[in-house]
Amino acid sequence: MTSKELLTLLNQALASELQVSVQYVAQHVMWRGVHGFAVQGELMSIAKTEMGHYEKLAERIFYLGENPTTQPATIVVGNSLKEMIEQDIKDEESAITLYKQIVAQATLEQDITTAFIVKQILEDEESHHDTFTTLNEDL
Repeated sequence: MTSKELLTLLNQALASELQVSVQYVAQHVMWRGVHGFAVQGELMSIAKTEMGHYEKLAERIFYLGENPTTQPATIVVGNSLKEMIEQDIKDEESAITLYKQIVAQATLEQDITTAFIVKQILEDEESHHDTFTTLNEDL
């Protein structure tokens, strides 16, 4: 049986995935200039990946007997390109920390399927973090 703690962590991750999906689409729309032109497609691609994470996590939460949240965490778009990327780096770092917690909790509870799903998502989040830290070097 899945603990309330694991389900809470999963729903927290779900709220975060909703948040960054909306945030990255908004940033995609707001980016301007040479830098904006170069990364708009990347932001949209990452937003779509994050929405896919939402779907995987929502399906897992529902399978485990809980209703998945539909409320995003607080969305912070930023007012400049630098602010946007710095916020995105923070959000990806928070996601990485949270997903490591979820893997540890799922492993403790011997929920190998949840741990497997989250490890896959964690790989994407680390890649997103790398993308944003690389973009930040050029701003």
